[in-house]
Amino acid sequence: VGGCSLRLARANPSRRIESRVWHMGCISSKLEERKTFRPRWKSEEPVTVSSLQKLRDEFWDTAPHYGGERVIWDALKVAVSAPDAESAKVILEAAEVIIAEPDLSVCYDQKGRKYDLPIFTLSDPINLLPDD
Repeated sequence: VGGCSLRLARANPSRRIESRVWHMGCISSKLEERKTFRPRWKSEEPVTVSSLQKLRDEFWDTAPHYGGERVIWDALKVAVSAPDAESAKVILEAAEVIIAEPDLSVCYDQKGRKYDLPIFTLSDPINLLPDD
């Protein structure tokens, strides 16, 4: 189920198989606790909408070159622009992404590779300026 639970089976003395599921605290449990996954933050210096978009475009264009799978980076990009936590959850479960932080800032793929997302990719700063 999208890598968010671990199913362990073991034989008991009567030779029946017992199965247990442990939820590992990833997207299925953490995002469901919150209506939104967008962190609130303030840029050191106010930034305009267009300069923030340029920064995001540069990040998404270069991130795959530093490791990880392109398909996972693409899923993360779509998920952070999802309108709500439930949509992000569905996208990331389909890509089998494991979420370590509810704001999507730390993620892992099924091979254990870590994906760090900077805060500027996750939400707009509270001091965002309109373009002139």
